[in-house]
Amino acid sequence: MTPNERAAQLEDRLIDFCVRILNLSEKLPNTYAGQHFCKQIVRSGSAPALLYGEARGAESNSDFRHKISVALKELRETHINLRIIKRKGFISGERLNSILDENNQLISIFVSIARTLDKKKRGTRI
Repeated sequence: MTPNERAAQLEDRLIDFCVRILNLSEKLPNTYAGQHFCKQIVRSGSAPALLYGEARGAESNSDFRHKISVALKELRETHINLRIIKRKGFISGERLNSILDENNQLISIFVSIARTLDKKKRGTRI
């Protein structure tokens, strides 16, 4: 698989994750707290796909690294939001386990990308 194919595959995975977040958000209760976390998770859960799309068109390696870093922050925020939603019982834990797992996998991928970029910048072997 070429680097461009891997990038397209990751982008598709992030889009699928975003759609899952949007579907989840529609199941949150119409209470003040439920809507607060609905807005939070829509924002943080959709941002990684958008940021990665921007990163693929980055103007420099530094710009790419920055966008990857921001996407990683958003994935981590989404993970906390999902844990709060689960703990509060807005949605059953069983229904959230799969999306939490995907969130963790995406975090791992972005950590790996960031570390690889940092090693390349320092000129060390990967």
